[in-house]
Amino acid sequence: MCGIAGILNAEPGPLAELETTLRALNRAQRHRGPDDEGVWVSPEGRAGLAHVRLSILDLSPAGHQPMGTPDGRFQITFNGEIYNFRELREELSREGVLFVSDSDTEVLLRLYERQGPEMVGKLRGMFAFCVWDEVEKTAFLARDPMGIKPLYYSMVAGRLVFASELKSLRRSGMVSSDIDPSALVAYFETGSVPEPMTLLASVRCLEAGHTLVWHEGRLQKSRYWRPVFPDGVATEAEAAERMHESLLDSVRAHFVSDVPVGIFLSGGMDSTALLALARECGHERVSTFAIGVDDAALDESGVARETAARFGADHHELQLSGAAAEESFAEFLKCGDQPSIDGFNTFTVARFARRSGMKVVLSGLGGDEIFGGYPSFSTVPRLARLNRLLRLLPGAAPVAGLVLERHGRSPRVRRLGSMLLRPPSMVSAYQAFRGVFSRRVARCLAYRYAGTSTAAMADWQGEAPQAVTEGDQVSELEITRYMRNQLLCDSDVMSMAHGLELRVPMVDSRLFEAAAQIPAATRLRPGKRMLQEAVPDIPVAVAAAPKRGFVFPFEKWLEASWGDEFSRVSSSMPAPNPTWYQRWSVFVLERWLKDG
Repeated sequence: MCGIAGILNAEPGPLAELETTLRALNRAQRHRGPDDEGVWVSPEGRAGLAHVRLSILDLSPAGHQPMGTPDGRFQITFNGEIYNFRELREELSREGVLFVSDSDTEVLLRLYERQGPEMVGKLRGMFAFCVWDEVEKTAFLARDPMGIKPLYYSMVAGRLVFASELKSLRRSGMVSSDIDPSALVAYFETGSVPEPMTLLASVRCLEAGHTLVWHEGRLQKSRYWRPVFPDGVATEAEAAERMHESLLDSVRAHFVSDVPVGIFLSGGMDSTALLALARECGHERVSTFAIGVDDAALDESGVARETAARFGADHHELQLSGAAAEESFAEFLKCGDQPSIDGFNTFTVARFARRSGMKVVLSGLGGDEIFGGYPSFSTVPRLARLNRLLRLLPGAAPVAGLVLERHGRSPRVRRLGSMLLRPPSMVSAYQAFRGVFSRRVARCLAYRYAGTSTAAMADWQGEAPQAVTEGDQVSELEITRYMRNQLLCDSDVMSMAHGLELRVPMVDSRLFEAAAQIPAATRLRPGKRMLQEAVPDIPVAVAAAPKRGFVFPFEKWLEASWGDEFSRVSSSMPAPNPTWYQRWSVFVLERWLKDG
């Protein structure tokens, strides 16, 4: 796990200047790779690659990056882990390829040397990388299917610059600081910035499951993977057996490491399932990490403690008070990349795990999206049906929408109004359920901070789900929006801020493909019955309890830390009765704009 960056020039340039800029990009991402760093510059100054390393596989200097092929033709900078690298290495070895390291980076590089861009379909893991071809003067960039690892890029006058974090590009002086007003609207509507947008108009995020080819100052983007829900047939017993094997296979793959692997344990079903499956794979004394809080209604540390004891884990627990949280907020905000209304929980437990000596941890993120753990799976289809029914009465939907959006007494009601002003769809219903501000308020706020006419603000809708059944459509929306744009982004930034690699076995393309073949009526049963049947070792007390997670008494802590600031934000809000997370979204954005 690392940080990568690069600069590709359409024309030759001064080598010293290129190397200086690359080293500056490395310094901006040093937290992502505290173990090693390197830069490579092509002889003509057309290309430069940078890398900071967190050593996980092959801890020796042989894993140093950027890494080149023996003949010097190809150079790579790579962030991530390829879990099937040993199988791919054996395949290449049979073809006569000789290796000088035990790293997945070298396997990735030599696979590209042999197979070119088509090799990306063979990879299992989380990744963002760039391979430079010195003969063809061409660069190939790719991002993993599920969007676990980020890749930001900017193309100006034929020059491509890219990095693992937006703030690295933002502070490099190589990209414009102009704000994208449409991205700002999307942020206020959803609580995060959806790919491929960023808050900077000149920078884009390479979408999950996509590749880029750069050649002579021109870019070509292609999609190589997307979530698909085929029509599958399976009895409940067959589905449970299939899912058990697929989950076990994913957990086994995610333990591939040359350093110990721990688990974030919240006390909920997903992380408990990972611990149970880890033990089944033969990992007897896994280190687990939990956070307790000073609010009895939200504190689940006791459940996590009991679960760890049941499975023989080496458990670590941090009790977090409001005073301790207050001391951490400033550091947390400094670690952020793009504004988000989430992330403090991951920041806290990641810092705790790293200070406890860990470099790799597993998270149960993704279980709710695959197995129907959110209320959205029942609520969103009902909202979509309501919108369609109102269309049977001419004019009813837009009239009701205008009234509710402008005069609704709560944020949820105002978002419902926004839904009725849009064509009836699962997308608009999902936004009403999962959103932060109504479209009207989001546009007002974007105008305030971007200083741009609302006419220049496009309404972000994103792709419509491709799935057929309502349940699969919600699953696809949760995976490609909330999980990808918020949960995965926050998890990457906040774990890597501490030099900790966070792996997500339930966000695995092979696991998804196996799960997607199980009919929604079976896979998405209430209470995540599918997961319970697939991992019967989950204790009954955990399975029967309400949905758990690292949930903090955020509102109470924020009021104690920034009460005056929050009062100011509330008084200037273009909507009555703002919630704490609405005020927080404005507060975080203001800090981001101020920090520059």
